[in-house]
Amino acid sequence: MILSADNVAFSYDGNSIFTGVAFEINEGDRIGLVGENGAGKTTLIKLMTGELSPDAGTLFRKNGLKIGYLEQNGGYESENTVYGEMRRVFSREIEAVEKLAGLSQKLSECEYGGREYSALSAKIEALEKFVASHDCYNVDVRIKTVLNGMGFADFYGRQISSMSGGEKTRLKLARLLLSDFDLLILDEPTNHLDVKTLFWLEDFLSSYKGALFVVSHDRFFLDKIAGSVAEIENGRFTLYRGNYTKYKELKRAAYERAQKEYLSYVAQVEKLQTYIDKNIVRATTAKSAQSRVKQLEKLPEAEKPFLPPPPPRFKFTCSQQPSEAVILIDDLNLSIGGKSLIVGGQLKIRRGEKVALVGENGAGKSTLLREIVGGKNPLIALGRYVAFSYYDQETANLDPGNTVLEELWGRHISFSQTEARAALARCGLEAGDIDKKVSSLSGGERAKLALCVFENAGGNVLVLDEPTNHLDLPARESLEEALRAFDGTVIFVSHDRYFISAVAGRIVEIEDKKLNVYDCGYEDFRKKKEELAAIKRAGEEQAERIAKREERERSYRSGKERAEEAKRRAEIKALESGIAAAEEEENALNCLLADPLVTADYKKVKEITDKLRDVRENIERLYSRYGEIIG
Repeated sequence: MILSADNVAFSYDGNSIFTGVAFEINEGDRIGLVGENGAGKTTLIKLMTGELSPDAGTLFRKNGLKIGYLEQNGGYESENTVYGEMRRVFSREIEAVEKLAGLSQKLSECEYGGREYSALSAKIEALEKFVASHDCYNVDVRIKTVLNGMGFADFYGRQISSMSGGEKTRLKLARLLLSDFDLLILDEPTNHLDVKTLFWLEDFLSSYKGALFVVSHDRFFLDKIAGSVAEIENGRFTLYRGNYTKYKELKRAAYERAQKEYLSYVAQVEKLQTYIDKNIVRATTAKSAQSRVKQLEKLPEAEKPFLPPPPPRFKFTCSQQPSEAVILIDDLNLSIGGKSLIVGGQLKIRRGEKVALVGENGAGKSTLLREIVGGKNPLIALGRYVAFSYYDQETANLDPGNTVLEELWGRHISFSQTEARAALARCGLEAGDIDKKVSSLSGGERAKLALCVFENAGGNVLVLDEPTNHLDLPARESLEEALRAFDGTVIFVSHDRYFISAVAGRIVEIEDKKLNVYDCGYEDFRKKKEELAAIKRAGEEQAERIAKREERERSYRSGKERAEEAKRRAEIKALESGIAAAEEEENALNCLLADPLVTADYKKVKEITDKLRDVRENIERLYSRYGEIIG
């Protein structure tokens, strides 16, 4: 056990966040943590790291426990380059290799067998053990593996201070993955990652040696890496064995079991109370009624199972549908800031389609959405009666000076105040949120307000850029249902693969500046990508083999080299002939030894046996030489 919590409680400004939290983390554990926004997930992490102290209970950490922690927006500042910063992780390993080289040079200059020679030899032996155990010679390979996997292949020389907040968070995650921690705590690690990087991260973490404790809203991610899923709900901590899908099953079963037990308890109470009420005043039955009173007092009380508040209820409608061809992109060239994003793009989107736009970070997904909604590009033709509703991932279309009510009501002056409040309530904004300034809202509250504004815009083509950012899992599931039920057209960008799988019937990928269209859902798209990747790998391996062969052929350019190669081939041929002849002779001698007439003659047997020994020794010499030449 490396960390444990025993009956831990924590409150903030007199408000209880959670009580009775108890769990253990052992070496190699993989635990996912879920819960609604504000449930206390980040607070629990800060208790685990020691940044906060519990109000009650105990939190134990193993002596010397090394914890790595990625905060939700936890980038860091440095004037170093990306590659230079990663090399700092291995400063001891790099120093050891450099010191070993220096000592080896000194050793070569010493008199063999002297006192200095012996002292240097001992130091070198100790350093060699350290270098071998810490894999010091592969430091650069490890750095490049992680940087390339995390999408920094072209960023080695870039200064960290010039990077965006999301890039810094992603880089900090890369740095943590390279470090040697007993426990790695990750708070929303999949934010800012594209789908390709997500798959790489899942594969990397599946072989990570330390324990993992991960807060995430990414259901695919939790399904892949979690061996247990913990939930904070209604101030209580519950641990379920299994991944996210299993957690959902177990939670549902636990709720149904608790509900059944509670209803049984209520039925017993009502039955006993009814009998008591009817018979307590009758002299003939008062005694039996009193026994029921005692029975009622002893009845173990069953707690009513907690029913979480209903999630936001989104519903998208439009008054008029557009023409059949909603969007037609023909030979689109798209660039931003001098960087080319799409070249010769072709795409047709029809009425009623649900289209997911995917691709690596920086590929141009958000730029393409804005270009479509802008409606000014002559290479993007819009169908008749197209009316866009646009959801911006940064919620930049919200006025920070407005209250929540003003933000919606100001856009829909025909609404009564009751209608406006009801619309906000359906989207998860409670009465206490109505008078808050937009500028004071949390990320989740801003997202719900933006979705409420988006929902009431009434467009027949819904365009959404990362709509699941800042939404907890119930809100994401509600949004999925509403988009599936919408009979209009949906075009969206999301890094949430579960969300993509639930909503999209068609995938458009921006890759290598092209729009690649897949007329299928996400699962089939993923399989096709894996098949294409396998074909690409096979082609690369074939190309590598051809390159190596050509390199070998080029290495024999000189006449001397060609002569030596001819001599080598001639010797190989001679050895192969010699081996074949010797093995044939060996077989013939073995046949003689199997002949009863021969075995009857002792002298003959000894002569054949001696000959057989010589033949076998010759075969061994021939094979040994053959191995040296072809090796």
